[in-house]
Amino acid sequence: MNQLKANFVISAEKLSQCPDFQLPEFPLLGRSNVGKSSFINALANNKKLAKTSNTPGKTRLINFFNFQDMFTIADLPGYGYAKVSKEAQDRWQKYLEEYLLNRKQIKSLIQFIDARHDIQKNDFQMREWVKTYNLPIFTIVTKIDYISRGKQAQILSYVKKTFEGDVLAFSATDRQYCEKVIEYINNLCK
Repeated sequence: MNQLKANFVISAEKLSQCPDFQLPEFPLLGRSNVGKSSFINALANNKKLAKTSNTPGKTRLINFFNFQDMFTIADLPGYGYAKVSKEAQDRWQKYLEEYLLNRKQIKSLIQFIDARHDIQKNDFQMREWVKTYNLPIFTIVTKIDYISRGKQAQILSYVKKTFEGDVLAFSATDRQYCEKVIEYINNLCK
């Protein structure tokens, strides 16, 4: 199995604080606790690289991870649940929009959907926002290992039909999907 070494680079609150490098960048969009940090850890085969938590809303900054100087993943705060003030949420939204719309290094956004649940209202809202600005995006369906083999194809097909574009399965516990995801990201980098 191909494995990429990765390291944490920096955390930034807003665009002006983002690292100044030219690697293709892939921001991770998804609800809190959808598995974005676990995704980073699985790709790097390092469970301690990105902090994971059972408490939603722990990621509060844009966290950058360099994968062998081939590409960068930006772990964004989850949308949906977070125990913070309305003022803090509004500030996050402003800074994240500025980052997503103006960061030149972004190659494609990656939206995460939890295979165990229906697509949520805020998932649809995020996708509509992305479509409004015509940003490149593909979807990763996480926690697919929680679904019976017979239902996995059905769920992937439903997400693909609902959101259009490419949809990849993923499980942080079952690393069999990592190689396919890395190959997909590498192809986008070319």
